[in-house]
Amino acid sequence: MGAKEDNSRICGIIHAVCMSEKKGIGKTPVESAVFIPGHGIEGDAHAGSWHRQVSLLSWNKVEEFNAGGAGVKEGDFGENLVVEGIDFRSLPVGTILKIHSSPAEVILEMTQIGKACHTGCAIRQRMGVCIMPVEGVFARVIQGGTVRPGDVMCVYPPDPERPFTAAVITVSDRSAAGQ
Repeated sequence: MGAKEDNSRICGIIHAVCMSEKKGIGKTPVESAVFIPGHGIEGDAHAGSWHRQVSLLSWNKVEEFNAGGAGVKEGDFGENLVVEGIDFRSLPVGTILKIHSSPAEVILEMTQIGKACHTGCAIRQRMGVCIMPVEGVFARVIQGGTVRPGDVMCVYPPDPERPFTAAVITVSDRSAAGQ
């Protein structure tokens, strides 16, 4: 398993599909999940009409983290999809992710890279660090369908017709001091 090429595109294999009925806890791997356009994963606590409908994490980054003795498994970071062979952190917001699933292709659009770790993160308490705030990404569902472990996900560039987006971050000595 791992990265594949699909007409010169980077592709990976979905290692796990995870869900939870409540926010703030790890997710449980499932055999399949239904992705609903504009909503997220049916039955998942994070689904809804917002920009973080689906969370993704690279299996390779989880493996690197576990090499340090973390012992985490799929869903422990609260991620919905664990994908082997794609470094999500290296992709820009707006990237299109197509999941080749039967009977229909599921399409996601990356909307956010990283997030603040929630208060009381068990992994951060145990290990002193958590990779989800740095390595995790979020997406919204553009086209729905059923996703299963073993499905292939391929990376496509952002839609060229997509409106320009930008962010401005201002850092100063005063802000670093909390003033």
